[in-house]
Amino acid sequence: MRVLIVSKAFVSAAYRQKLRELRRLGIEAIGAAPAGWREGGRILPLEQDDGEAALRITRMRLNGHFHLHWYPDIPRLLDEIQPDILHMDEEPYNVATYHAVRSARRKGVPALFFTWQNLLRRYPPPFRWIEKAVYGTCQHAIAGSADAAHVLRSKDYRGHITVIPQFGVDPNVFSPAAPPGGAFRIGFFNRLVLGKDPLLLLRAFERLPAETELVIVGDGPLSAEVQEAAIPLAGRVSILPRVPSSEMPDLMRSVHVVALPSRTMANWKEQFGRVIMEAMAAGVPVIGSDSGEIPHVIGDAGIVVPEQDEEALYRALRVLLEDPALREDLARRGRARVLEHFTHARIAEQTAGVYHDVLSGSA
Repeated sequence: MRVLIVSKAFVSAAYRQKLRELRRLGIEAIGAAPAGWREGGRILPLEQDDGEAALRITRMRLNGHFHLHWYPDIPRLLDEIQPDILHMDEEPYNVATYHAVRSARRKGVPALFFTWQNLLRRYPPPFRWIEKAVYGTCQHAIAGSADAAHVLRSKDYRGHITVIPQFGVDPNVFSPAAPPGGAFRIGFFNRLVLGKDPLLLLRAFERLPAETELVIVGDGPLSAEVQEAAIPLAGRVSILPRVPSSEMPDLMRSVHVVALPSRTMANWKEQFGRVIMEAMAAGVPVIGSDSGEIPHVIGDAGIVVPEQDEEALYRALRVLLEDPALREDLARRGRARVLEHFTHARIAEQTAGVYHDVLSGSA
């Protein structure tokens, strides 16, 4: 079986492990991605890896526009690769998905799409028409969460839906190490946007003892506000720009806890919280809010607090500061949960099952 998987996420070398795991299962998985993706006012270039993943670099039109970008080379790639299935790792209301699945249909190639959208939203034309056309073309869909699957059904998608996270984690890369020495250190590794609520974390952290530290790694529209809020905490807070995915495992292992206090917005709620999964794989205790999918990722392997609740977040940080035994227990449980549910290998197994269903006509 040969599958063409189109995903701008493949600019990250870590995500291309999905292709390797599928190939280990006997599926000739070929990825297609742009040479870079524009986000937050800058280009995230294609990261280099060991070259084992089968990846085609393809042109992208309207780079940086989440809903309007598209890949003009898809028809040519379909002719060259001759896949049995086209897997679009994009939302069904995006132009890229519409163009690709329509191209596949003209060539007789079954297509499926992926969705994270976990809020029931009605889009204006032309996105409403695009979404409806994609629903009518694809008989299978992969939803990143149960909420996303519910949204598909609420919008009258009648095809088969399988709930699988988009990507897993490599437990050999994100592996545990001895807890770091020195001061109790908290990590926030994410975009500096209101939905991730870094300012709430700063306020809760400010109430902790003076010997504690906070490491913030990321960028985004709240960068200036985060820098300003950290001024009174000079010497306790480190703020670093976004780093390549290859540097994340060492960053994870340099902190005692990772926090993700996401808040639900009018047009967004947390769709997964990948940093939580990576921290758990690395044996680092996690604190997350109850926004969206975070509680389902954490399970009983971390601490979940109400979103936008500074007091609850402070208490969670304080209890982990004062209880090394609890940190050790959560680290163990987090690692076990990832090994059971969230590795690249596990995600690949479930995805391969979808591909076999597509070709067998199961629904």
